[in-house]
Amino acid sequence: MNKEDKELLLKDLCARLPYGVMVQDELGRINKLVIGNADLVRLYYNDFSIYGENALSLPFLRPLSSMTEEELHEVQEILGKGVEIREGFILSIDSSINSFSYLELIALFEWFNAHHFDYRGLIEKGLAFKVTAENNPYK
Repeated sequence: MNKEDKELLLKDLCARLPYGVMVQDELGRINKLVIGNADLVRLYYNDFSIYGENALSLPFLRPLSSMTEEELHEVQEILGKGVEIREGFILSIDSSINSFSYLELIALFEWFNAHHFDYRGLIEKGLAFKVTAENNPYK
């Protein structure tokens, strides 16, 4: 894992701690990541690989494409009725909405974290497991 990936994963995991993000270690054990988890300390201070003896527990995250209609309505409530999310982009479909406040954006990212969405592209980088119907630890 290169330094940039390590820093990205550390930032992401720390933001998700209050929301009960589930992780799987190299032995296949699935647990909730907690503040005292040694993985975060080892990730910060040591070189880490995704696989092997010093492997990091990777989070289970949902791609934005898995957002349900109900969840999209929640996002619309945060940002305004005139938006939709398509292929990872927030699109304005109402020309009267041309900007978002700082507080709206904070609320949106908190919502993404609470609902375990991958808004940083960790799944594509191999730094997170994609939640599917078969492996969903949040059921």
